[in-house]
Amino acid sequence: MNTTPTVIVRDLGRTEYADILLQMRAFTDQRDPDTVDEIWLTEHEPVFTQGQAGKQEHLLAPGNIPVVQTDRGGQVTYHGPGQITGYMLFDLRRLRLTVRGLVTKIERTMIDTMAGYGVSAQSRADAPGVYVAGAKIGSLGLRVRRGCCYHGLSLNVDMDLEPYSRINPCGIFGLEVTQISNFVAVEIEHTRQQLIRVALDQFGFKA
Repeated sequence: MNTTPTVIVRDLGRTEYADILLQMRAFTDQRDPDTVDEIWLTEHEPVFTQGQAGKQEHLLAPGNIPVVQTDRGGQVTYHGPGQITGYMLFDLRRLRLTVRGLVTKIERTMIDTMAGYGVSAQSRADAPGVYVAGAKIGSLGLRVRRGCCYHGLSLNVDMDLEPYSRINPCGIFGLEVTQISNFVAVEIEHTRQQLIRVALDQFGFKA
């Protein structure tokens, strides 16, 4: 009997964050034990998102970029074009994954994706996410409801990093932020395909 879990991968293109947040919540609320897991890939229009523990003091000067309160863990971050955001709508019980195991696999997905470009990235025990020479290049945030998770990861590929100067990214004062294109020429579509291949392998899915 083949027990390899199945996943549906959706490329949503350019989206508004608030719309996708509502869709993720609805998907999670309506799913049942037989619902197939999904991965949603998107590039958001510029937005700051404030996690459940978010403190107003970390929003320094948002200016004309909207701020959306969200229900993931963590502090404030930025999403925008040129960044891959991957939402993982998984039944953790069915995958036999703890939250810690999920975080590790998400971080490993980003690390292995960048390794394909010769970029050496690491995770940190004291601050979730992925870093290159101390600068943050990949973030993650999650929410678990009734044993199922949503939200996911964001990986900086080739984007305008200026908005990060308007916040304390992830609530960390003075945290530098970087992207893959600072180290190697890259096309976001190629990176998206590479990331999904790595994610399928990490989580043992067949698409």
